[in-house]
Amino acid sequence: MAVKILCDSASDLSKETIQKYDVEMLPLRVTIDQKEFEDGRTISPLEVYNFMREGKAPKTSQVAPESFREAFSRLASQNQPFVYFAFSSELSGTYQTAKMVEQEVKEEHPEANFEVLDTKAASLGYGLIIMRIAELAADGASYEEIIETGSYHADHMEHIFTVDDLEYLYRGGRVSKTAAFVGTLLKIKPLLHMEEGRLIPLEKIRGSKKVFKRMIELMEERGEDLKGQRIGISHGDALHSAEYLADLIREKFAIEEIHIEMVGSAIGSHSGPGTIALFFLNKPFK
Repeated sequence: MAVKILCDSASDLSKETIQKYDVEMLPLRVTIDQKEFEDGRTISPLEVYNFMREGKAPKTSQVAPESFREAFSRLASQNQPFVYFAFSSELSGTYQTAKMVEQEVKEEHPEANFEVLDTKAASLGYGLIIMRIAELAADGASYEEIIETGSYHADHMEHIFTVDDLEYLYRGGRVSKTAAFVGTLLKIKPLLHMEEGRLIPLEKIRGSKKVFKRMIELMEERGEDLKGQRIGISHGDALHSAEYLADLIREKFAIEEIHIEMVGSAIGSHSGPGTIALFFLNKPFK
């Protein structure tokens, strides 16, 4: 029996991509004006960005424990082996909740064959991991192969991103009010990355074009064997900018496969409209 792959909506994979790769996705939650929505199910990223442009401040919460319980119990009772790779434990309590439910379900179904793992990744960096292991699962790869490959991709996935307005990161507690104000005033674009699952500021750059140029430079510095990779770009309702960055990458590295998705409702609630993020492996899996 093929291994089933589970992820959560912080992977920023569209419904079409989820269906194509036969992945089961569990939604994080977004609250706007005291109304709770399920990320990717009952609210779209575009709706969230439009609310933010109107000045509303969405709040997010992890995948509900009941969602994990239902999915894990259902698959365990069907003797279906599965792996759930989770959104970074440094950015959400989702992984910890899933681990708690994992123990409960394994007590009820001692023969169940499943694992809950922390990707320490987010957005399409996380999504690229899921796409790769879903391909392996479809090809009949073993449980052990899927965990090994997924874990390797999680350890070597680079996240490099910028936001259009520091105000959104300030609201989420990622930067100080002063930094947000000064950055906006001077048109400073922050460049951030992920380190051990946490958001870490890299540099401050003035002007969008310079930011994209620097992203390409960092990709060249950090990436290895880029040409044969699938690269990810996610955007906060800024498709034109995402495609511009993709063109620069194709021109520089002759990369054929660039997967572009919109940043989902949960991640986008913190990063805001205009976000551009780039994902690649710093050392491809052999």
